[in-house]
Amino acid sequence: MSAPARAPLSTTPRFLAVGALVACALSACSPAADPAQGPTQRETGADTPPPAPQAASQPAADNCLLLVWQEQETRDERFDLAHDSADGGAISCATGTTASQFDRAFASIRAAAKARDKAAILDQTGLPLLYIDAEGNRKQLTAPEEIDATFSEVFDDDVLALLREVDLDALTVVPDEGAFVKLGSVWLVVDRDGGRPRIVTVNKQALGEAASAVREKAQAGGGTEAPAKSSE
Repeated sequence: MSAPARAPLSTTPRFLAVGALVACALSACSPAADPAQGPTQRETGADTPPPAPQAASQPAADNCLLLVWQEQETRDERFDLAHDSADGGAISCATGTTASQFDRAFASIRAAAKARDKAAILDQTGLPLLYIDAEGNRKQLTAPEEIDATFSEVFDDDVLALLREVDLDALTVVPDEGAFVKLGSVWLVVDRDGGRPRIVTVNKQALGEAASAVREKAQAGGGTEAPAKSSE
């Protein structure tokens, strides 16, 4: 595997330092997620809908941003203030990093997926990586060699098609657990406050169910049916 070694990541880490959590709690920041609604349940499919957007007060979100910015050598304050809100709450409060960090990560992920650049995709992937196949079988990939050996299976055409389109508009955050796109098809977390998000879960079962939901919606509305597989 040609991607550089990184500190181990967890699919359900505590992202904010204790001080940040206390500050967010005192400021009515986004509430902690029910453990039953965390990634473990979401990764198994799309039966449980994503959390409804929660209205976080602007002062609370600003407090979280201030705490995160303190951990960053450079920052884009205007962008972060304008884009901190996502489905599920404030990005800074829920994930411990900023919208600009997600935006840069998504730009790199899109470019890597479009180029089918294996090394670049692996560079956007954290360890351990949880892989869930279309039947719901789970495999924890804990070493670079394991991801390298299963790369074509994990990052197949359907997953690459999703990664070519990811952006902030598709993001849902879960406090203290991370962020996901496409009903949990891909989860991202950071390994330190203010850090860059990396992919830690690829869930093909959720991706398949999301595609089925799109097809059913198109059929119900008389629109064009979405393809079951990527056209590439």
